[in-house]
Amino acid sequence: MRLAGMVFLSWGRPTPQEQKACINRSGSFNYDPKFKGATAKSLSSLQEDKGLSKDGFLLNHSRNLVGSGLDAYEKGKTALQDWRHFGLNWAFVDPKTPVQNGVKFCVCVKEFLPWVMMPLQVVYVNENKRSKQAMASFRFGGGTLQGHLLAGEERFSIELDENNQVWYEILSFSKPAHLLSFIGYPYVMLRQKYFAHQSTNAIMKHLNASKS
Repeated sequence: MRLAGMVFLSWGRPTPQEQKACINRSGSFNYDPKFKGATAKSLSSLQEDKGLSKDGFLLNHSRNLVGSGLDAYEKGKTALQDWRHFGLNWAFVDPKTPVQNGVKFCVCVKEFLPWVMMPLQVVYVNENKRSKQAMASFRFGGGTLQGHLLAGEERFSIELDENNQVWYEILSFSKPAHLLSFIGYPYVMLRQKYFAHQSTNAIMKHLNASKS
């Protein structure tokens, strides 16, 4: 079901067919191309970017210690590639979706009675070994498409630092792209914080389960 203003809803858990239809109808990015790939930068760079704030974007950031050692890092990377960070009972992405540049995907979120399907596209995938900042890191960013309630970009990353600690990080910038999100943006921001907490728990659960 699609409402005016390109909002994709489903009264039940979205089927693969509904997700595909959402992606097919989504069209292009719904935020300024000059910001495409901006989440590949550091948090401090985005905080200093006057263009983002001038255009009304707000930052959301979460960074949590989830384990230690190369094995935990590799398992964390696999978890991101398999979308386990979206393995929640109220939010998911089709785990078969490849994490590759240019791939469109659908984030399905349950809000009250209906599920909301929100289309995005992977704008970059970066993996580094032994950079100045970390021993190893894997990250990818997704940009919002037409039909998403928000406009902006979100990056997920797993990092092994020089102290052998593994960190899971979420960094995004966003602003309302629909009347519904404009009216309820304080609630949207709370949900972003809640997702970051739940997503971190999902990653940690996966890493701990892998040990047994």
